[in-house]
Amino acid sequence: MYGKDQIKVLFSSNRNPHFETFTDYIEKAFKEEECEVVFFENRDFLIPGRIRKRLSVLHSLDLKFLNKKLLKIAEDFKPDLFLENGGWNILPETIQIMKKNGIKTALWTNDPPKSQVYDFDPIRCVAPYYDFVFITGTDCFGGFADQQINSISLLPFACDPDFQKPIELTSEEKRRYGFDVCFVGSGINVYSQRIRFLESLADFNLGVWGPGWETLPFDSPLKKNGCIKGGALRPAEWIKLFSAAKIVLHAHYRDPMESFPHYQANPRVFEALACGAFLLLDKQKDVMTMFKDGEHLVTYKDVDELRAKVCFYLQNDTLRKKIAESGRKEVLERHTYRHRIKDILNMVGLNG
Repeated sequence: MYGKDQIKVLFSSNRNPHFETFTDYIEKAFKEEECEVVFFENRDFLIPGRIRKRLSVLHSLDLKFLNKKLLKIAEDFKPDLFLENGGWNILPETIQIMKKNGIKTALWTNDPPKSQVYDFDPIRCVAPYYDFVFITGTDCFGGFADQQINSISLLPFACDPDFQKPIELTSEEKRRYGFDVCFVGSGINVYSQRIRFLESLADFNLGVWGPGWETLPFDSPLKKNGCIKGGALRPAEWIKLFSAAKIVLHAHYRDPMESFPHYQANPRVFEALACGAFLLLDKQKDVMTMFKDGEHLVTYKDVDELRAKVCFYLQNDTLRKKIAESGRKEVLERHTYRHRIKDILNMVGLNG
């Protein structure tokens, strides 16, 4: 049923049925490295979530059934590596069985160690059972500090240049997306600092997309000036936006109470650079370890510096385009998902 010559990877994650995501990029990168890949949908429950949330006994039964399906696939496929992306639904006993059967096990968690959005505790509890743990931000080292992790390594997000790339736009697309400054991302209230930054730019030719912005008060400068252009964008659309706008703005999540740090460079950093965008973003620790400020991208620390740099780079087309080109070159040379998969195979000892 399955071949024997290639490195065999059982990859557990979840797909978005409407467009490509991290999951698709990872599976594709494994195949580009000539691995044989079997994908497991780690949210393939039988019982709808709204019912499982109300009846914990049904959730427990469905979770065991999900893990039983995974173990059957592992038994048939006999992978060299099991890679779990997420960490919530794969039980410790499932990981232990795989390890007893000689399968290397790895967890790649994408979530910050503390936030108002994600519950990280289940991941902290299951991580010690894996042979290898990969994290997308250095803030996670602290999140796992009290856990007995066998091997923990930084493995940031990246880009897929087959999906994220500069594209030719029609005259209508240039008109629709050709803002001086654009932003794509959530505007829900936990992103209070992000909202403040964007409101400070409401007097510019600014276009904002993403969920939550419609809930801002009517007296928000973003609403009064017509800056909010729509809700969530599919990748095919924000790639056009990143290709058309002069400045792509980004602001990472910050804890409103500043009670814990967030260092992770999120996917939009790599994706925007791969699209050839001029990226203006907040100073983020992990970003600064991978890219040079003023050479690959440009950072700001507060509202005053943000406004000053928007004005400066809108008036300096040649420099802005030079930085954008340098950023794209850097991300393609060092930060694609093929680079990340090569790193995984090296770290787990399957690099041949």
